Order: sequence, then structure tokens, then C-alpha cells
Amino acid sequence: MALRSMDALAVEGRRVLLRLDLNVPVKDGKVGDETRIREAAPTVRALADRGAVVIACSHLGRAKGAPDPALSLAPVAPVLERHVGRPVRFVGDLVGDTARAAVAAARPGDVLLLENLRFDKGEESNDPAFCAALRALADVYVNDAFGTAHRAHASTAGVAQLFAERAAGPLMAREIHALSKVRDDPARPFVAVVGGAKISGKLETLQSLASLADTLVLVGGMANTFMLAQGLQVGRSLVEADLVDTAREILATAGARGATVVLPSDVVVASGLDAPGRVVPAAAVGPEDMILDIGPAARTAIAGVLAGARTAFWNGPAGVFEREAFAAGTLAIAQAMAASTGFTVVGGGESVAAVHQAGVAARLGHVSTGGGASLEFLAGMVLPGVAVLGEP
Repeated sequence: MALRSMDALAVEGRRVLLRLDLNVPVKDGKVGDETRIREAAPTVRALADRGAVVIACSHLGRAKGAPDPALSLAPVAPVLERHVGRPVRFVGDLVGDTARAAVAAARPGDVLLLENLRFDKGEESNDPAFCAALRALADVYVNDAFGTAHRAHASTAGVAQLFAERAAGPLMAREIHALSKVRDDPARPFVAVVGGAKISGKLETLQSLASLADTLVLVGGMANTFMLAQGLQVGRSLVEADLVDTAREILATAGARGATVVLPSDVVVASGLDAPGRVVPAAAVGPEDMILDIGPAARTAIAGVLAGARTAFWNGPAGVFEREAFAAGTLAIAQAMAASTGFTVVGGGESVAAVHQAGVAARLGHVSTGGGASLEFLAGMVLPGVAVLGEP
């Protein structure tokens, strides 16, 4: 779809409501990972340099419609200020008197950061009154938070509809461009690697990729259910027994179009997360074993498949990535993605963490900031926060 570009908006001397994704880890008032703030800063700086009054807003954590000091965006403001290179005034309010006064006092080039959007119950319910109150703060709307675009919340969908002048920020535009290349016109062969714990959270995406990819590689906990569907035993491993028939349907969809489905030929098993792991063939998992990673033969096979890809997409770890003993498979996929000469896209929190841990993020075509949003986009679903930014 054609998106309205932020660059086309007249912003000088005008108030811009800027939806960002500043949902970063904060502990004891300290920001733990500045990645999202660092990525958002150029958009803030560009608008301020053009003479806009920037009214930045974001959610943080899972606030339930009421103030929670532990989830305040206050610690984010000085970090954003450092990356933007301009003063950032934190406003401990959303649409009340304090927020309105701060906006009224702001001058061109000023940057404000509103409090956590989810401190108001109207955010997640997309309440029309809350949308109207947000709308009253600004003249122009920009959304640069792709990671929240799949949610029809007030700040991502409802308020955008109230602005005649609204646009996608550069991060949003890059996400849509990269994911559209994967979904709509992938250079072939197209290899999709999907992992993570469960099929249920990625069902629509798996069904879509089974109809689109030339090779579908399945790893992680979800692969256990596919192995069970093929008659293999998985011991005490994580499995979704109620989705075995669904797994067979996905396998059949891929098979009917001549696509290849790759499951791990060997796995790392242990009796528990704290027990030592050992490598066994996928067909030799014992009744007391838990599958916690893919084995070396599987890693080599996946690297070989990715080496021949002209388009490659990866979402989801290959094992219990947070445990060093079971992280080798996930890190191997990160390295294989980086070694591919095709167009490579990585999405999802743990996959993104893996490419950074492996030091290969800069060698990838695109690292997506939106886990759930990227999966829904690839599944062909309408993202409310994107649809509202389309050219009329």
C-alpha cells in the first residue's frame, strides 16, 4: 500500500502528535535497553529541526488504565534527550490541564514527552472521548511505531482518523517496505524460518507462509507439535496436542504446492532446564526427554537452505534461547541469516536479540521492530495502525 510520508507534511510552527514505540525495559528508574529510543530519535530530531512542536507519546509495559509509578515514561525522557540532542520535557500527564498547558507554552523546535498512554483506560479501548482529547493537543499526526500498529488503540488508530493530515514516520515506512517485499513479491527461492514456543500464537502466519514460501523451516517448541504430527515421539517436550491436526493441514498445504518443509533431524534434549543436554536423532527422543534446542546436523542443514535463499525471513528462537546451554541453535540461525546473500528479514523479540548477541544485525537486510505486527502483516491481516495511514 502507498503510505503518506512524513516528509510531505507541513510541520513548521505546528504541533505534531508523534506516536513512538518507547516500550523499553525500565528497572529501578533506569532504562535497560536503549535500542528503541535510539531508533526513534532521528524522527524526533527531524521534526524538531523543521520547526515543529513535537508531542511524543508511547506506552510502556502493561499498565491497566491507571497510573503506575513503576511504568512511568519519566526515566525515558533523559535518554531520549541524549539521543535527540535537544531538550525533552517530560509531561506527567496525557490530556489534562498539565498537558494542555505544556503544549500551549511550547515553541517551534520544542520536544515534549507525554506520560504512558496506557495510564488512561481510553487508550486500549480506543475510547472516542480519549481520542478527541488527544486530537485537541495537535495539528498533525505521525505514527512511527510499527510494533503497535496491529492494535486498534486510541493512539494508533482512533486518533489518527481525526487528523486530516496524518502520515507514517520513516521507521514505519521502512517496515512496510521490507515486509511487503517478503509478502507480496519475494525473490525466489523464499525460505521462511519459524520458531518459538507455540503454533497457536503464529497460526495465521504459518498458514500464510505454507502457501507462500518455497521452503518452510520449523524449529523451537512449535516444531515438536509438527514432529508429533509426523508420528515422532517428543517425550516431555512442550507440545500442543490439540493442534496436531492443524499441523498436518499446514504440512499438506505446503506439500500440495511442492514446497519443502524442514524439521530438525537432530535435537538437544535434557531431563530439565538445569540438566546437561545431549544430542540425539529426532527419531530417538526418549519418554523422559525434553527437546530444548536443535542439534548440530539440523543447524548445518538450515544453514545450507538459507545459503541458497534469495529471500529469507526468520521469526522465533530454535530452543530455550535464554539458557546459554540451549542457545546454540538460535545463534547458528542468526549467523546463517547474516551469511545469506539474499534479502534477509528478522522479526520478533528473541530473534532480534539473537542477531544482536551474535553481532550480525548490521549484515541483515532488515531487522523488524514489530514481532506481532510483522507476523500479522505477513499473514495478510489488516493492521489498523497502518491502514489509517494509507493514501486515499
